[in-house]
This record gives sequence, C-alpha cells and structure tokens, in this order.
Amino acid sequence: MRAVSLEKLLPADIPAGERILWHGRPRWISLARRAYRADFVAAYFVALTVWSVWAKVDAGWSASALAGVETLGLGVAALAIIAALSFLSARTTLYVVTSRRLVFKVGIALPIFINLPFKDIHSAAARVYGDGTGEIPVTLKKGRRVGYFVLWPSARPLHLLSPQPCLRCVGDAAVVSATLGAALREFAGQPATPAAAPGREAKAEARADTLRLAGRAAG
Repeated sequence: MRAVSLEKLLPADIPAGERILWHGRPRWISLARRAYRADFVAAYFVALTVWSVWAKVDAGWSASALAGVETLGLGVAALAIIAALSFLSARTTLYVVTSRRLVFKVGIALPIFINLPFKDIHSAAARVYGDGTGEIPVTLKKGRRVGYFVLWPSARPLHLLSPQPCLRCVGDAAVVSATLGAALREFAGQPATPAAAPGREAKAEARADTLRLAGRAAG
C-alpha cells in the first residue's frame, strides 16, 4: 500500500474522474467503548472499588471509605485518559470513500494518508451496532498489506497477522456500508442490489448483525 504524507485531503487531491461518495470520522464515544474498551475498564474499577471497600471493613468505615475513594479516583483518571485518547483519535482520523478507492488518514502525532484502491480490495464487511455506529473492515488481496499498528485504531481488532483496514465506529454505518458496497460493485462491473427495507435495516442495527458486502474489486 502507498502511504502519502499530506497536510489535508481535498477534492483536488482525487484524480480526475473520481467522485467523493462519502467522508467522515469515528464517533469518539463509540471509539472509547469499542476500541479503547472503556466499558470494561469502568466495570473493572467498579468491581475493584467494591472489593477494596469490603477488604477494609474490619479497619473501620473511615478506612474503608478512603480505600474506596482512592480506587474510584484511579478509575476516573483511567477513563479520563481513555476519553482524551479517543477524542484525539477521532479528531485526527479521516475516512474517504471515492468511486475508485478508500483513503484513510490516521495518526495523532504524525498523520499519514493510506491509499487503498478498489483493485487491491478483495471484499468488505460491516458490523452495525444498536446506536447506529458501526465498523467496516476490508480484506485486502494477497500480497497487499498495511501494518496493523500503522492503522490502529483503524484496524480490525486482533487481526495481527493479516491486518484489515477498518472504518471504526462511524456514524450511520448502515448507510456508509451500503455506499461502499455499491461503489465496489460498480467498480467490479456487478449489478446493484436492491436496498433493504427500512424496518429490516433498523432490526439489523438493533441486533448488531454482521452484514456482508457483496462487492469485490476486479483485479
């Protein structure tokens, strides 16, 4: 993959004949919960606070309360750090879908742009959550690779050996996945598929089902 260092991405940077179909950023609250695992961190410190209070009961309620406050304070500090990292990651990340490629802007301190032409994309999938946000990972063709830690958090979790670039925690994920799927099918010369009924789409969002995008880029 070609990583292009640019100050910003503008329509003028897109080659002639390409159309920008969608652009957006991760939702930072969703990113905190699903990339930085804020829910698990919060649950851990709640449990640890309860345990620390219980462990100090024999020493008196003052000592017990102090232990609880100290542990809870550590939890609040940890969540504040996660919130700050999530906010910065969301603010410095940009995803762009054009009629011929995906472009990722990643990196807080040293941002780079990663160009993923559709000809290098084997397939894509989407997972839509109940709040409307979702994740859209793409599988690259054999011989094409982007480093996991270069992409993170814009990488499918735990796929270290075969990293998959991923649009993480984007809003209106069902719409974004449909846009990307249609672009991939058009690029591959496949017929468009009918749009799902709104009721079925909402039901899929509530169940956080995995939605397969049928499009495959032509080689």
